[in-house]
This record gives sequence, C-alpha cells and structure tokens, in this order.
Amino acid sequence: MIKKSVTMSDIAAELGCSTVTVSKALGDKDGVSDELRQRIKQKANEMGYRVSYISKNSKEVLTYNIGVLVAKRFISDASAFYWVVYRYIVELLQKQSYYGILEVISEKDERAGIMPNSLTDKKVDGIIALGQFSDQYVENMLSVQIPVVFLDFYSSRSDVETVLSDNFFGAYTITNHLIDKGHRRIGFIGSITATSSIQDRYMGYYKSLLEHGIPLRDDWIIEDRDNEGLSFKSIRLPDEMPTAFVCNCDRIAYMVVNQLKTMGYRVPEDISIVGYDNHIYSTISNPRITTMDVDSHRMSSEAVEIMVKKIRDNNYRCGRILVTGKLVERDSVRNLKTEGYKSGAF
Repeated sequence: MIKKSVTMSDIAAELGCSTVTVSKALGDKDGVSDELRQRIKQKANEMGYRVSYISKNSKEVLTYNIGVLVAKRFISDASAFYWVVYRYIVELLQKQSYYGILEVISEKDERAGIMPNSLTDKKVDGIIALGQFSDQYVENMLSVQIPVVFLDFYSSRSDVETVLSDNFFGAYTITNHLIDKGHRRIGFIGSITATSSIQDRYMGYYKSLLEHGIPLRDDWIIEDRDNEGLSFKSIRLPDEMPTAFVCNCDRIAYMVVNQLKTMGYRVPEDISIVGYDNHIYSTISNPRITTMDVDSHRMSSEAVEIMVKKIRDNNYRCGRILVTGKLVERDSVRNLKTEGYKSGAF
C-alpha cells in the first residue's frame, strides 16, 4: 500500500487552523505570528511534509539535499572538531526537512579541482564548505552555480556568505589571560599558513603581545603540521622554552602537554598551556586545558539558516557573520603573579 502524501490540509486539520495559514507559515510569508509559524513548521516536520516549491528566480525543482564538503585532512581523526560540526549541521537540516550529504575531498581531488558527483550532477541544492579549501578549488566550487556557505574559513572571495568563529578576538583574549597571570614569555604553536583560522588566531596572539610591549620571538612560533595540513606526530620545541604556549587548537594543546611530560616538564608548574575550541581534548587532558570555547552549534545553525534562505531566494546576501566564543578556565595555567615570579629577559 502506497503511503498517502501529507498535504497542507492535513497539517491544518491537526492544528485547527486554515490551509491558507499553513501555506503562509511554510512559505515564510507575513500574516502569521512567530509562535504559530514555528508550531506549523514543527508539525509539518513531524508529519513528514515536504515543501514543494521552486527556488525563487530558478526553474529547478529542489532535491532537499545539501552537500557538506570537508577536506579529508580535517577529519582524519575520529574525534575531529568537524565531525561534531557535521553532526550539528545534519540535525539542523533535518528540522528544515533537508538532508546533509557528507562529501570528503581528498588531497588529490582538491589539487586537481575535481568536484564531487553530487555537485556536478545537481544532486544537491547547496554547499556548506567546512575547514579550508584552496582558492582554485573554491573557484571550481562556485562555478557549479548553486548556493554556497563557508563555515569556519574564508577565502579571497568576498561575495560568499561566511560564518566564522571570531578567531582573532578569541586568541587575543586567551593571550591576554596568560599575560594577566604574569606570563610575558609566550610562544605560539600552529602553522600560520595552513588555514585562515590559524592565521587569525596567530594575529590575535600577536596583537596581545604588541599591546603589552612584549617582543615577538620567531623561535617561539612553532609549526604544528606539514604542507598537506596533517599534524606532526610530535612538535619541534625550542631549546630555550617560554613560560607558556598558545596552541591553535585543543588537539595540539593535548599533544604538547603529553610531549612536555615525556621531556620532564610539568604543566602548569614549568610551562603553561592554553588551547582553542573547547573540544574533548581539553577535558581528557591531565591537567585539563584552559581554552577558548567555540560555539559550534550556533555557527552550524547560522550556516543552515543562511543556506535555506539562499535556496529560497538566490539574491539573498548576509556577508560575513562572526560568532564570539568565551574563555574557559581550567587547570593548565600557572598564576605567576601570586607567586612573585620573575620572568627574566625575553
């Protein structure tokens, strides 16, 4: 027996309102209160209703699939940050009656500019791109001519809707936190040219040093990954150590904590460590790592909302949205001020 498709009349009957009201609510038109609009959308989703409209200014019927693109190097680790982000995106898309299709892009395909078949065959209505892609790959992505949203990275193209963590201000904040605790010999661990996020975090770190009159030491700017963007198994630390390191992400912070222990250092008694993301690595570390929380759920929500609006109206523009994080203090930073510590020369 073929299951009968759910209609607007069915939804109206369930909620005791008119079909016209249901139509206005599902089409995001005026004349319906926000509360009722949400109730109608929720009921439509519960009943399995599929909105059957054609994207504004387009003649193509929608597939209700969204491609989620991520470079393989960013999800090689099963607990990688972007797996969490992808899960949020899928859950949020489902609430809008869309499906998220993960497309993992290999290094070879990115270099060759090869797009997934789901894009070239028009099997998706839009693209949410995570992490970082080369400028050439971005150009190929945009040439498919479907809505695109960048999440957690940006390129030289200023005409693409982008949702970002405020990486610059976040790293500035967490470096200020170290300085407030009496640290003035502070290094940075992260390959600055690897991603726009790491570069912005480095710039926030550098701004904090500048404002406090602390010279930047080249030997304390430490690479953490190779040319392909894959993290090193161990970090090449300097001979003369600072009192603290700002790490570009919690995974690297966790790795550095363990590496320092094997070298005979104590964290935070000898060297303090801060991370970024508030990912699982910051809580399983011993000691637990002070970090900047990234509101990945809100970032995902913003990206999905923008995507749905762009699909319904390809003239929709919102530019760049910054999502501010917050400092999470844990156990990996030593307070030098309370101990009368003298940091010595830079």
